[in-house]
Amino acid sequence: MSGHLYLAGMMKATINVILIFLLACSVPEQDGLVVKVIDGDTFDMKSGSEKVRIRMFGIDSPERGQAYNVKAKEFTASLVAGKVVRIIVRDQDRYGRIVADVYTEDGAHVNAEIVRAGFAWHFTRYSNNPELASAEQEAKDSRRGLWQDAHPTPPWEFRRH
Repeated sequence: MSGHLYLAGMMKATINVILIFLLACSVPEQDGLVVKVIDGDTFDMKSGSEKVRIRMFGIDSPERGQAYNVKAKEFTASLVAGKVVRIIVRDQDRYGRIVADVYTEDGAHVNAEIVRAGFAWHFTRYSNNPELASAEQEAKDSRRGLWQDAHPTPPWEFRRH
């Protein structure tokens, strides 16, 4: 019996991965309702009958246990929670999340707004977007959000430890 449960679980997981892959490949742009904000750069979105996890492209916000994590999540929630957003799919990450640029109904680029407010870094390992670079510099110059700290620790360094 446990073998059947294992196979059923594996089949469901495989089907979910295939659905996410097809969504990412066949629908490069779509609208959806944000149903849950996970952290400063990740949320769940309902599009049609599917719920998908979205990771915002080109940014990296503080991790759980890191300074400004809660404020980053709250700021992101203020922009997108319970609202319809448009995503432009860029990729799918190793965790099966859709990596996307996110826009509000009025056209604001959510990824850049989070960086500009000082609640995420421009993730230059994956992005050379000049808008994100400019938004980060603006946040640094104005000492907004995490840039109030003298030497904020980037999430990729925090994750290594």
